[in-house]
Amino acid sequence: MRIVLLGPPGAGKGSQAERLAAYYGVPHISTGNIMRELRKNETELGFLLDSYMSKGLLVPDGITLEIMEERLEKDDCKNGFLLDGFPRSVPQAIAFEKDYPDVHVINLNVSNRLIQKRIAGRRTCAECSSPYNINTLGGKNYCPKCGGELVQRSDETDEAVKNRLQVYNDLTKPLIKFYIDKHILVGVDGNKSIDEVFADIVSILEKKK
Repeated sequence: MRIVLLGPPGAGKGSQAERLAAYYGVPHISTGNIMRELRKNETELGFLLDSYMSKGLLVPDGITLEIMEERLEKDDCKNGFLLDGFPRSVPQAIAFEKDYPDVHVINLNVSNRLIQKRIAGRRTCAECSSPYNINTLGGKNYCPKCGGELVQRSDETDEAVKNRLQVYNDLTKPLIKFYIDKHILVGVDGNKSIDEVFADIVSILEKKK
C-alpha cells in the first residue's frame, strides 16, 4: 500500500498519517520530520534547511528529492509507505511518479477557519516528534506517549504559517489538479473528527484494493 496524503497546513495530515501507517503496517514518512531531524545536526545541510523551514518557505525540489530518494530506498518501504508532506510541488510529483507510478492519493479538504484554529493549538513532542493539539489534550502539557515536552515549532509562528499557506496555494495546491487529471485523487472532508476522517479514508482505500 503506497499512500500520498495531501492537504494544507493544519489539515490533520500528521494525525491521520500515524493512524493509517499503523493500520496498514507501513512506515509513516514525514518529510517535515526528516528535515527537522536533519536541522538538529549542525551540518551545512542542516543550516540550509533551517534557512527555508524557519520562514515557512518550501525547500528546493532538488534537495527534497535527494532526501526522499534516500529514505524510500530503505528496506522498510519494500511493502509500501505513507507519505506526509511529499510531494509538495508538481515537479516533485513528476520525479516521484517515475519510480512510484502506483500510489493512492488522498486530499484532506478543510475550511480556513478550522485550519487557523488547529495551527494555533498545534504542539510537537520535543522527544519523539509526535504531533498534538492542545485543544484535544484535556489540559495536558506533555506527550502522552513518552512524557516529552510539547513545543511550538519555529515554522508555526504567525508569520511562518502565513508564508506556509501562501506557499501551499502557489506551489502545492496545483498538485490537486495534477492528480485529478490522472484520476487517482480522492477528496475527504477533513472538517470532521479525527475518527470520522480516519474511517472515511480507510473506506476509500479498501475499495481501491
